[in-house]
Amino acid sequence: MAALSPLMSVMTKAAEKASRSLLRDFGEVENLQVSQKGPGDFVSAADKRAEEIIHRELTKSYPDHSFLMEESGAIKGSETDHIWIIDPLDGTTNFLHGLPHWCISIAYQLKGELTAGLVFDPVKDEMFIAEKGQGAFNSRRQRLRVSGRRQLDMSLTLVGEPQRALKDSGSKFAAEYKAVQDTGIAMRRYGAAALDLAYVAAGRCDAFWERNLKPWDVAAGILLVKEAGGYVGDIDSTTAKPLETGNVLAANNFLFDDLRKILQAVK
Repeated sequence: MAALSPLMSVMTKAAEKASRSLLRDFGEVENLQVSQKGPGDFVSAADKRAEEIIHRELTKSYPDHSFLMEESGAIKGSETDHIWIIDPLDGTTNFLHGLPHWCISIAYQLKGELTAGLVFDPVKDEMFIAEKGQGAFNSRRQRLRVSGRRQLDMSLTLVGEPQRALKDSGSKFAAEYKAVQDTGIAMRRYGAAALDLAYVAAGRCDAFWERNLKPWDVAAGILLVKEAGGYVGDIDSTTAKPLETGNVLAANNFLFDDLRKILQAVK
């Protein structure tokens, strides 16, 4: 790939700086002060610090841009067509339990269109980046491609599980899970949607689906998958935008339609 664009250079530097703070806190995870936002959704001091670092670094270069961030919410700048969508720590529950599977997600949206995205896994030192029309790449600047698997029973899908849904046998998620599982496809839940989407882009798995996600969970990952040649759409609709609905299905072009039909058939 060519040298990083000025925009992507700023994004990567912000992510790397925030990662150093997160890695220090991850090493001292038992000492973190943690507050509970809701069932299974914890926010830590590390999360807030990382977001502050990313916001500060981006505003140095783009002081008039707007922001949408997990912890601070929407911050409107004078340039409302330019929006940074940030999750400083996706996979917070993993982080707080000492599981080394979490990431930083940063996306840039221009006039409603995602044009740049970054997912960075500091523990594994893996960065996934994409710019609209330029392709998707990993830390070694190797181009990312979605997988070419065509058969569901030979494929692997990642899935996000709403909290406590599996305990409710009548929940829609439980029914959807069983319907997909019955195809013979292998399934995994890793607990970090941004990394799940990056793994689809990298061809490590063949699909991902989850409902009720927030824009900061998926913005960067959506662009990564698309730039790696994959499909991303709303689970229930061909016209709705998954970034807005939060009901996200991502897959290669061979499996996308089949998986969406299976999920849509669940009542």
